Amino acid sequence: MLTSSLPPLEGTLSLRTLAMPADTNPAGDIFGGWLLSQMDIAGGLAAKKLCHSRVVTVGIDAMTFHKPVFVGDVVCCYTDVTKIGNTSLTVKVQVWSVRDNYSSERILVTEGLFTYVAIDEHRQPKQLALPPLPAK
Repeated sequence: MLTSSLPPLEGTLSLRTLAMPADTNPAGDIFGGWLLSQMDIAGGLAAKKLCHSRVVTVGIDAMTFHKPVFVGDVVCCYTDVTKIGNTSLTVKVQVWSVRDNYSSERILVTEGLFTYVAIDEHRQPKQLALPPLPAK
């Protein structure tokens, strides 16, 4: 018998929202673009908090959609900074859904890596003065 093992929940809860009927695709599931925008918001909040400055999204890598999200799911975005560069940082975003509001069981629905660049008041890349990440 094959079993699928999902990665453990990683990071800090950065965003939690409710999937609504207006966010569905023609099949009635939550539209992937809506979910991607929630992930970008969560990753941007985490990056901004760490950088103490405005950030812009410059790349999205390794997106994986594991399961659909349904209307009424509570969507929880967890973020974990995985890399810090000179002006940029990479944030892993995991999205877990709570299908039953009365349960604490979460289902991993999608995950991806988002890269953000810190910018100054002239919208130019800004040097980060952050310590390196601790080894995991």
